[in-house]
Amino acid sequence: MLILWIKALHIIFVISWFGGLFYLPRLFVNHAMISDSATSERLKLMERKLYRFMTPLGVLALAFGIWLWLGFGYSGTWLNIKLALVAVLAAYHLYCGHLVKVFAADANQYGHVFYRWFNEVPVLVLFAIVFLVVLKP
Repeated sequence: MLILWIKALHIIFVISWFGGLFYLPRLFVNHAMISDSATSERLKLMERKLYRFMTPLGVLALAFGIWLWLGFGYSGTWLNIKLALVAVLAAYHLYCGHLVKVFAADANQYGHVFYRWFNEVPVLVLFAIVFLVVLKP
């Protein structure tokens, strides 16, 4: 029964974390397109608050995932690939934090097209992870 609670919490925190991973880069797209300072300051605030909110969600998603992995003996090639993809997501999350600081310092060097492509990374990783977990190839 405990495993079901851990799975449920893992899924809830993964979904919540992905909400941030989807939305924060979208804010970057908008931020890269504007030139007025009032809008820029509003976007900086939104980016900072969202990143600070989504970070604990990601940590909890990872913690419950590790608990499932180590506590309940999941194994297999599919899991190794999933763990590599989770590492990619963690790196992506940290890079988003770096970009929040770049925008806060008004030092952005990329255009909105870069951020539109950057925004697609978590979508592709999510597809791969869901297929791995469900199909366990």
